[in-house]
Amino acid sequence: MIQSPLEMRHLQTLVALADTGSLSRAAERVFVTQSALSHQLKLLEGHYGSPLFERGTKPLRFTQAGARLLALARQVRELTAEAEREVAQWVGGGGGQLRVAVECHTCFDWLMPAMDAFREHWPQVELDLVSGFQAEPISLVETGAADFAVVHDRPAPRAGVATAPLFTYETVAILSRKHPLAQKPWLSPQDFAGETLISYPVEDDMLDVVRHFLAPAGVKPKRRNAELTVAILQLVASGRGIAALPAWSVQAYLERGYVVAKPLGESGLRCELYAAMPESLAEKPYLQDFVAKIREGA
Repeated sequence: MIQSPLEMRHLQTLVALADTGSLSRAAERVFVTQSALSHQLKLLEGHYGSPLFERGTKPLRFTQAGARLLALARQVRELTAEAEREVAQWVGGGGGQLRVAVECHTCFDWLMPAMDAFREHWPQVELDLVSGFQAEPISLVETGAADFAVVHDRPAPRAGVATAPLFTYETVAILSRKHPLAQKPWLSPQDFAGETLISYPVEDDMLDVVRHFLAPAGVKPKRRNAELTVAILQLVASGRGIAALPAWSVQAYLERGYVVAKPLGESGLRCELYAAMPESLAEKPYLQDFVAKIREGA
């Protein structure tokens, strides 16, 4: 029997590639350089005699061989996590506290299912949400008022705080079906110049569309605020302006034809969410499993 070259790190790399859609982000997730990750993949491709993914595609697409190994990687990850979770509970009792703070209004769409799945596996961990929208959730981690914070983009290093990438997502422009821009295949920053941007009541630098798309181009549209996603969509549908939201948060409305979505830029706008936690808790099995649950559900 030919010995397989597959190791756990290879399987983790395949899952990271699938979750992030790019070599650079996958390398960051598994804590290796991009060149080291590319070397791993080339060794596997040499062994199996087939490429594992199609080069030059965005997002990355797996070949048939790559998809099969990815399926294996997900199965092994699930079985490994289950075994390690049980061992941790046997040894340490599985108790603890996990207070979660978030800085994004739409995060609850995926966070609540992740919390429900987590509770099933860690019933002895006291899991709570820090109430309300938090503009600076990492500060709560620093002061001990929260154990886990969800933030946009990679945070700057802070003493005593560990970070981990969660997942990437696409922010899309949301328009009325009758809006003239709805006929375009994608929107440029200049398309926003004469429009009203309808958004949550937060500072400009907390909005993906401003921080990563409009501000670099020097475009500053008028703004109108609304507290709830459904209110933003209602204003957009009635022609009061345009919005930019994570694709996951508007999928049901797009399927019903209530509004339409367009990519931001020809290649779309990919954004990232990160977790921040106290370094003293970062290696706790229940916290690592919580991160895994979020990634699985994204």
